[in-house]
Amino acid sequence: MSQIHGIQAILAGDYPDPSIVRVGLHYYMTHSSFHYTPGLLLWHSLNLIEWEPIGHAISAYVGGSIMAPDLIYYEGLYYIYFPAGQTNWVVTAENPAGPWSKPIDLKVGYIDPGHAVDLEGNRFLFLSDGYRIPLSKDGLSTTGELTKVYEGWRYPKEWLTEGFYLESPKLTFKDGYYYMTSAQGGTAGPATSHMIVSARSRSLEGPWENSPHNPIVHTKHRKERWWSKGHGTLVDTPEGNWFVVYHAYEKDYYTLGRQTLIEPIEWTADGWFTTTATEDGVSRAPEVAMHAGSAERVLVHADEEQLGFHWHFFGGERIGNYTIQENGFVLKAVSVERSEPLLCIPVHHAYTAEVSVTVEGDAQGTLGLFYKPGFHYGIGFDGKEAFAFRNHITSERTAVSGGDVTLRIVNDKHQVSLYFRDSEEQWSKLDHGFEMSGYHHNVLGDFLSLRIALNATGEGKVYFNRFIYREGFRL
Repeated sequence: MSQIHGIQAILAGDYPDPSIVRVGLHYYMTHSSFHYTPGLLLWHSLNLIEWEPIGHAISAYVGGSIMAPDLIYYEGLYYIYFPAGQTNWVVTAENPAGPWSKPIDLKVGYIDPGHAVDLEGNRFLFLSDGYRIPLSKDGLSTTGELTKVYEGWRYPKEWLTEGFYLESPKLTFKDGYYYMTSAQGGTAGPATSHMIVSARSRSLEGPWENSPHNPIVHTKHRKERWWSKGHGTLVDTPEGNWFVVYHAYEKDYYTLGRQTLIEPIEWTADGWFTTTATEDGVSRAPEVAMHAGSAERVLVHADEEQLGFHWHFFGGERIGNYTIQENGFVLKAVSVERSEPLLCIPVHHAYTAEVSVTVEGDAQGTLGLFYKPGFHYGIGFDGKEAFAFRNHITSERTAVSGGDVTLRIVNDKHQVSLYFRDSEEQWSKLDHGFEMSGYHHNVLGDFLSLRIALNATGEGKVYFNRFIYREGFRL
């Protein structure tokens, strides 16, 4: 087991709402996947620090934004409970790498489900706003009515938050107590918004006693490196050490989304848990260097003839509009109104992305940065000219020699420049550039992040090959 001291980022980039489970010596984790398809990427680790993606639980769009899942293991089966489209769902698998079952609609509202089992084997789902509902023995349906069992912890009114927002109940049983770890304060908004609070009870019926150490985790001032820290899940090791895994925005880098952090916790003599942070919110131990979490963004797994695990479409309409060909990716062009791009998550403050593009027919292939429809900028190629684009409007068209081109974008701490290289192997820079620091939830909503995007519009096909992602700026 790697030593974890203080706060450590274990997955850089947009991996919010982490849910983690230990099964023997193995740790598994998943996150919110919102409108991205395939969704609910599963990760595996043997030491809580080094994580590798192993598969997706969702292969088709479920008709809504997947938020705050709960990954659990119960009687030989893995379950993921998650909200999407004004209801909650469950999928199951014998192996977290898959295959996973088709989603089952639990027909219950609220968000952020958290699974719990009492000592008699009765199963429950806890939900946002302090609600709970009984589950069937197999955990695949609800069997009763919603009941409010918890009011949350009343933080001081003078604190600057996004709202009260009692969410993310995660249940842990230890030494005769059920511990409910919840989120409050709002997941974005001011830097000091989010927090983790704890309550315990001898019974899942309650009453729930709030921890005297609340908030367990909280950004107290925007001078700290991590903003809006919250949404925690507890996990232990075979050796008996305990940690809380949660998410946070990095100071001045909202565009990267909410990153996954881990921090040690300690149990007090009277049965509560605390972190090792000091009164000013700073860890007593120095922060460890950020772990990129398998930063390589392979476009195609050639041996498996499938897209790399880090790639996904925005929405689900184009999930069948591509083929794998000669270690590359062929995307069928569609109208700009239906052009949900293929995306991957950047993980660095400054990075370079490039891809070779060949077009067939009256199509355009693009490499850009995408937040959500209506906020998509970058560089493209139509078989004759390279061009800059802002949403669906193109400009600065430049003739290109040869039938294919390599496109490049450089994001240098929010400042984005555009390049192309033709068959003569000469890089050319376009005049157009973009400033992207405002492309995040606090400005545009939807809890998304700024992502690298490949797209094909018009009529015909676009062949993408030799995708490269690297940290830093390189001409």
